[in-house]
Amino acid sequence: MTFYPNEKLGLFVDGANSYSAARALDFDIDYRRLLDEFRERGRLVRANYYTTLIEGEEYTPIRPLIDWLDYNGFRVITKAAREFVDDSGRRRIKGDMDVDLAIDIMEAADYLDHVILFSGNGDFHKVVEAIQRKGVRVSVASTLESSPPMIADSLRRQADHFLELEDLRKRVSRERHQRDYEDSRNHLPPFVTDKPGAPSARL
Repeated sequence: MTFYPNEKLGLFVDGANSYSAARALDFDIDYRRLLDEFRERGRLVRANYYTTLIEGEEYTPIRPLIDWLDYNGFRVITKAAREFVDDSGRRRIKGDMDVDLAIDIMEAADYLDHVILFSGNGDFHKVVEAIQRKGVRVSVASTLESSPPMIADSLRRQADHFLELEDLRKRVSRERHQRDYEDSRNHLPPFVTDKPGAPSARL
């Protein structure tokens, strides 16, 4: 799909889904590079990141990422998730951001020309269809290269264009050797710090 320099772009990142898709391809998304990538493709007027936080936890490993995103061009939307043990004794987390993300995309359709959705969740195919009726183009970023594929067929078919994460790897990833070095240096998986007081994210 062609990106036009003057079209207004909105970037919507389903945090957990995008993290899983990138890790399935054995790389991490560098969110600074991700912003730069889409700023080059058009007028990026909105960048939202959605994630859940375990309620009651004083510290969570995702906090450095949230702080970095919040100060570097993203609007971060969070919701409390509940941790519980199921009947089989397995640890589960209940909570998702699907409704929040869908509502924000619907509202943004009034002022955007093109939505880029980083998610493979098939539940979003109806909201994609709805904003397309408003004249908004939609690109969906996920992967078919993992086993199993991370993109739902219904979502991929509904989108105007599918962005394969593997094809974006060189432009938006943090190199594996750099990631491993920084993780060992900082003991802060999955986040690193570029300089004192300035967290850098790569989830």
